Amino acid sequence: MSIASNIPMFKGNFELNLDFFQTKSPSLIGVDISSSSVKMVELSMDGKGENAYCIESYAIEKLPLDAMQEGGVANFDAVSEGLQRAWKRMGSKLHNVALALPAAAVITKKIVVPAGQREDDLAFQVENEASQYIPFALDEVDLDYQVIRSLPDNQDEIEVLIAASRKDKVEDRVAAALTAGLNAVVMDVEPYASQAAFELVERQLPEGGKDQVIALVDIGATTMTINVLHNGESVYMRDQTFGGNQLTQEIHNQFNLSPEDAEAAKRSGELPDNYKNDVLQPFCETLAVEVMRAIQFFFTSTQYTEVNYILVAGGCAAIPGLNETITERTQVSALTVNPFSGMGMSSRVISKQLDMDAPALLIACGLAMRSFDPS
Repeated sequence: MSIASNIPMFKGNFELNLDFFQTKSPSLIGVDISSSSVKMVELSMDGKGENAYCIESYAIEKLPLDAMQEGGVANFDAVSEGLQRAWKRMGSKLHNVALALPAAAVITKKIVVPAGQREDDLAFQVENEASQYIPFALDEVDLDYQVIRSLPDNQDEIEVLIAASRKDKVEDRVAAALTAGLNAVVMDVEPYASQAAFELVERQLPEGGKDQVIALVDIGATTMTINVLHNGESVYMRDQTFGGNQLTQEIHNQFNLSPEDAEAAKRSGELPDNYKNDVLQPFCETLAVEVMRAIQFFFTSTQYTEVNYILVAGGCAAIPGLNETITERTQVSALTVNPFSGMGMSSRVISKQLDMDAPALLIACGLAMRSFDPS
């Protein structure tokens, strides 16, 4: 069940239906617009079973430092041009895309309602409930919902998840995609998208991660998101303001480089010999402390008392030695995320490069999976 969010006309004569929770879509590209880059992934299905997916192509295109601010589009032209460049590099024939909003831009709430209602009645009740939790007029937001389950102790009631975001947050991303020649058909939420791709990663753990408490830590340019999962269900989620931009800033300070040159040097590795000991290792230590703090918050906020694995995603996950530093600090085994492990691969994909880029593609991979019905 879902309510399609009717996007009003802007920057052109068009109308779109976006669903936060729709599971079946036409073939599409997963598009993750982060604060530092555009990531795109196209998947296909080449069989059945756990390794049925095949990665057809992907692209990562850098964005200017001012392109995205606080999860929103700040430089419209830069974002749309980045989307267009990434799409051309992929060489894909698909124009339909799935996008996602950061968690901070989406209000989510679980509610309990009577079971067995007609769809119209359920939608009406969801809107009434949503008006109590959303600090905006309902005509200013895009609203969607999904029935999660019947209550175990009362089959006459169901649990429903509501998701709502201000229309301008949705419209800016949709318009940037349209200007790039792409058609946005799905709007997801970033943690939900990464959680979908996490299913591919969880299979790689001993016993498929069953009954394990797993902290999925996504370290982006400005924000570190921790999503703790137990048997596929999120039991805790938190954002912390920390990311790769801190490393770029330290390079800028230590070596007297412009922010743009510091970012380029960080990615190329062309830095003085003392970079590793004086800059990179202290950054890894600080990052590991942030991960430890996030886990401590998890312990104090829930009934859980241990984490079995830390799975590291995002651009920072590729830093050599980071997992060892996190493991030493937290005393929990830290592993790098690769949702494409075991997948088929088209001739357009270079395996070695994909292994390096995979941790940063978790959200885009989860969005690309929206092409397929998980049931």
